[in-house]
Amino acid sequence: MNKNFIVLGAGRHLAPGEKDAYYCSKILGVWEPLITRDENGYPAPCLAQSWQMLDEGKVWIFYLRKDVVFHDGSKFNADTVIKNFDRMKKGIKRSIFYGLDINTFYPSLISYEKIDDYTVKLTFKETNLNQLYKMMDFGSAMFSPKCFSQDGNFNDIVIGTGPYKIVQNNLNKDVRLERFEQYYADKAKIKEILIRNIPNVDSRYSALKSGEICGVLDINAIPPFLATEIVKDNRYEVSTNKSTMIRFLALNGKKFPFNDVRMRQAVSLAIDRNNLVKALYLNYAVPTTNLLNYTSPYYKKFTVDYNLDKAKNLAKEVLKDERYEVTYLINGQEPLQKGEAELISYWLSEIGLDVKIQSLEYATMAYLAKKGEFHIARFQQGLANGDPYGIFYSFMMPKGGRNVSECLGYENQEVSELLNKVKHINDEVERRNIYNRIQEISVIEQPVIPLYNDMNIVAYDKHLKNYRALVYGVDLSKIEWVE
Repeated sequence: MNKNFIVLGAGRHLAPGEKDAYYCSKILGVWEPLITRDENGYPAPCLAQSWQMLDEGKVWIFYLRKDVVFHDGSKFNADTVIKNFDRMKKGIKRSIFYGLDINTFYPSLISYEKIDDYTVKLTFKETNLNQLYKMMDFGSAMFSPKCFSQDGNFNDIVIGTGPYKIVQNNLNKDVRLERFEQYYADKAKIKEILIRNIPNVDSRYSALKSGEICGVLDINAIPPFLATEIVKDNRYEVSTNKSTMIRFLALNGKKFPFNDVRMRQAVSLAIDRNNLVKALYLNYAVPTTNLLNYTSPYYKKFTVDYNLDKAKNLAKEVLKDERYEVTYLINGQEPLQKGEAELISYWLSEIGLDVKIQSLEYATMAYLAKKGEFHIARFQQGLANGDPYGIFYSFMMPKGGRNVSECLGYENQEVSELLNKVKHINDEVERRNIYNRIQEISVIEQPVIPLYNDMNIVAYDKHLKNYRALVYGVDLSKIEWVE
């Protein structure tokens, strides 16, 4: 390692390639969005330097930066933005990060048009006051049209505008980044970065300790018990921040006993989240009963209740004096899920549930959940942008994506009416009140059982300066190697 070249490690391959909607994760600094987020979760300028809302949000005008070029030397301008929208119109694109769906990020979009070389106008059928939140980061990723294939996938290595460009991508092995010398803002400090895919957490830790890599990044970069271990070695540091990821239990609401709200409430009250976070996650997480992630500007904090007596009484109303066997699916590739499931199973046994844990590969687990062949499944959800609407719609509307794919069977008329109403309200106080009410309902009825909000934990060699955990990843362009 030196000031011109470093090697990092991640638990998954951060550039899954041509068939991924984004080709690579935003944290690589390869592509940039029109709108990003500031440190408080609010919309901030990126490739769009300013904007104007007209007609109560039915029209949005974006004024683009004029000093930006793509990695291939071509100009970023209104024409390239239009071609990125053309690509989105080709249909939903899957990703290991967040799916790319124009109807999710730009609901009721009627048209997008070029006003001049650096001005773009979006017109919507309905009021779209929260549009900036929907566009944050993954919602408005921009790429050079030269790297698009006819079907909307990529035809080769992605071409973005970021401080780093990809010069080599070995799928499921490593990705090599090189500083983009024509970047319009501050140049990256380190010339080349190699990011290795090291799925096994013990192998990542060993690679860090041995000096094969000098830092880890991305979700689950280092588990809490190893974070506390690594800092005992004075060669290393750990940095933490909030994370956009929330961990939860999906309960099959189409099957007994979780088709009864009282049983979902019983499960929630029986789980001692504070003890769970302290015992297994060493307080590198924040207990919650709220479906909305704590990085959202609309997040409302609620008391995290643990009441075993009340849980027993609610469960008895549903189960009577019988015990009931339930299947609990976990992702066997995450090191702490088994211990977490065993602890939760112990608490659930106190309310009459006999839990059978099944450790599976994530793809198999998701497949069984979609078929409804489970009672409890441990999942997670990242916050793609700052708009609460997408999360609430997905989990709490009858046709919401996660509601359907995880057989939640959740339906609440008031929630449906509130979500339909909030789209047309331009008063920010009233909008916040509506989102507060939806959060209150989710805490009471528990369409899923939120456990905790993650913390982003990164560990690194002390020779790295400015290796600071952000809400999502680290800013690779700011880190530097100091002898």
